[in-house]
Amino acid sequence: MAKRIDISGLNAYYSSFLAIEDISMTVEPRSVTAFIGPSGCGKSTFLRTLNRMHEVTPGGRVEGKVMLDDENLYGVGIDPVAVRREVGMVFQRPNPFPTMSVYDNVAAGLRLAGKYKKSELDNVVEKSLKGANLWNEVKDRLNKPGSGLSGGQQQRLCIARAIAVEPKVLLMDEPCSALDPISTLAIEDLIGQLKERFTIVIVTHNMQQAARVSDRTAFFNLAAVGQPGRLIEIDDTERIFSNPSVQATEDYISGRFG
Repeated sequence: MAKRIDISGLNAYYSSFLAIEDISMTVEPRSVTAFIGPSGCGKSTFLRTLNRMHEVTPGGRVEGKVMLDDENLYGVGIDPVAVRREVGMVFQRPNPFPTMSVYDNVAAGLRLAGKYKKSELDNVVEKSLKGANLWNEVKDRLNKPGSGLSGGQQQRLCIARAIAVEPKVLLMDEPCSALDPISTLAIEDLIGQLKERFTIVIVTHNMQQAARVSDRTAFFNLAAVGQPGRLIEIDDTERIFSNPSVQATEDYISGRFG
């Protein structure tokens, strides 16, 4: 079941460097929230704090709260690995496990849990591939390497792998930036379907994509190079693109900078 995310007073550091400062927002369940803004403003850094991937970077640390419903993901005793099962992630470039088959790619997370019989794995793999709109294209090649698929198919395979473990939230870091227009459209259509089951947060540099797929849009910016990124405003996507509250948002969307 999709969950709500409440972020308050969040700062993220790389060693002593403050990358993003004082971010507070709410991400509603069963919705798509897009993060936009110029390069280097902290969008992807912030996204990675939502499932504690930021800590994987040497020197990465976070201050503040990220609440998944009523659970603080940075609370004492919270296992980061368990957080990443609840909050899945799809990366900028498709990254299927190269030595694994299509089937094994989807089943990888389930096998780590070690609780599934072969018949159960079969059902979840089929359900996940259907959920990623990939089943009909790969059902006759499940035992072939996932790396042999096209770029767009590989990205949908990665989405199938992410949703197989039934996360509550799905994070997407520029999931279409390495794809052709037809594959991009397939991913965008899929995002519209997935939001019925998951809370989705997407980072994109494509203004048109943000307008097409998201319910709400958050604009990030930084005062100058070397300064921390900040959330400038967040609102319904239609309002952000038609009548933003902050001049800097309008300047960015209209192409005056960025």
